[in-house]
Amino acid sequence: MSDKPESNDTDPQDPRILIPGSEINPRREFLRSAALFTGTVAALGGGLEILTRRPGAGSAEAQGTDFVRPARLLGPYDTKEAVTPYQQATTYNNFYELGTDKADPARNAGSLKPRPWTVKIDGEVKKPQTVDIDTLQSWFPLEDRIYRMRCVEGWSMVMPWLGFPLAGLIRRLEPTSKAKYVQFTALLDPKQLPGQRSNVLDWPYVEGLRLDEALHPLTIMAVGLHGKVLPGQNGAPLRLVVPWKYGFKSIKSIVKITLTEKQPQTTWMSAAPSEYGFYANVNPAVPHPRWSQATERRIGELGRRKTLPFNGYADEVAGLYKGMDLRKNF
Repeated sequence: MSDKPESNDTDPQDPRILIPGSEINPRREFLRSAALFTGTVAALGGGLEILTRRPGAGSAEAQGTDFVRPARLLGPYDTKEAVTPYQQATTYNNFYELGTDKADPARNAGSLKPRPWTVKIDGEVKKPQTVDIDTLQSWFPLEDRIYRMRCVEGWSMVMPWLGFPLAGLIRRLEPTSKAKYVQFTALLDPKQLPGQRSNVLDWPYVEGLRLDEALHPLTIMAVGLHGKVLPGQNGAPLRLVVPWKYGFKSIKSIVKITLTEKQPQTTWMSAAPSEYGFYANVNPAVPHPRWSQATERRIGELGRRKTLPFNGYADEVAGLYKGMDLRKNF
């Protein structure tokens, strides 16, 4: 997610659609059931066809329907909260490369071409290489994760991602002893990404993690959403997902991953260093300079709810920051 602040109360793009309680649980169970099929088939060698083929006219993908999948149990990191419906998850987005209005990414995503696509991996690794996205996906069984997602602007969703742990990729490439951080770079192509024709940010979009954050089992590289191929507006064909951090850390449409000895200078740190720090951990006790972070607005709900430290993942990740001043290292 990117970070142009929105009003907490009067957002003209706010899709505050109440979902009747009678519909939430059946849909949630359907989505949970839908979330296994691709990961299961991928583990057997067939899931890549689902995630990489171009949808034909009349196909389930083209019609925007969910693939039917066997039921599964919730994983150790899945939230039990109601999943944000596909329509809202794909039409209320921050992706400045496709425009700064919430509706722009969905409106402009057709210009983004996720195939052919390669990812360059270099820096402090013993096996630097450039790999095709389909080959990259084939290296790992795909897993589904139902994660909270909290935007720095003060709104949130619950997203059913499909992807693989970043740790598996990093270990496969064998980091050197000098590797301390991971830098991610997004696609730079104004023809595909019309938002890059403006100077609202310094392109290409760059983000970074400390190596131990990147290796944490919660950190994934997503290639799917809601049981479907990852839509352009959500960062196709490959995006980072770090659920305990504000959404702008989860960079979209990645073309390069670089392991470095020095902390990367990220895009939002460059744009507004007093407002956006390197860590960007969800912290209700540390307000943004222009608004409180103590509460959030869940898309699809009226009112506001309390923001959870580390977005509800404190038990899993707080130890990464032991001894750090989380106000200074915001």
